[in-house]
Amino acid sequence: MIILSLVKIPLMDKKEYDNLIKSNYISRIAFNGDYPYMAPFLYVFDGDYLYFLSTKYGKKIEMLGKNPLVAVEIEEYSPDLSKYQFVTLQGRIEEEKDPKKQRQIREMFAELIMSKKLSTNIMAALGHSPDDPISNLVEMECSYVWKLVDVEKIIGIKNS
Repeated sequence: MIILSLVKIPLMDKKEYDNLIKSNYISRIAFNGDYPYMAPFLYVFDGDYLYFLSTKYGKKIEMLGKNPLVAVEIEEYSPDLSKYQFVTLQGRIEEEKDPKKQRQIREMFAELIMSKKLSTNIMAALGHSPDDPISNLVEMECSYVWKLVDVEKIIGIKNS
């Protein structure tokens, strides 16, 4: 009889998962409903909160109206999966209501798109035409500004 020992993947400490969050910009959000619904989102992190821009339509809006509790996942891995790490945050999505803060977050998204040289096709996921100048992201309110609040659990896992 062969006895196998269980190998546990190591957990990340706060500094490690904060670095993972700071160095990335794509997440997946799992919404609660009759069945789970997951969608990719760009995000920005101001050191305190994760922020997301969302179109003002779609299944996610309906699901958030029923239940704002979500899980957000951010990952990073090598092409051959020899190295990987991910963090999952469980909390609640709420709309940022402060117009000044909304503008600041929209500016952060515009800077992200420009600094990472992202395709302007991403503008459609943010409520704009891909032909719109990136400045429209800041000047026009075609999307909701969401933030993740009341984070109850953070789990970060890495393989090395």
